[in-house]
Amino acid sequence: MITYDRLWKTMKEKGITQYDLYTHYHVNRAQINRLKHNKNVEVNTIDKLCNILQCSVDDIMEHIDDNNFF
Repeated sequence: MITYDRLWKTMKEKGITQYDLYTHYHVNRAQINRLKHNKNVEVNTIDKLCNILQCSVDDIMEHIDDNNFF
């Protein structure tokens, strides 16, 4: 399972709010909602967040083993 708990921590450290994401950086509110609920998001969304927050992927997301196989 992929979780985005690290995203919220990184945003807090960088002083960027969810409001900033959708008003200043034009991140779709639906994408923010998907991140909040640990749903699938596109790689380009992760790339955009890394650029906005000036961070790496592991500052945004984390894999937790849940034995979920195809």
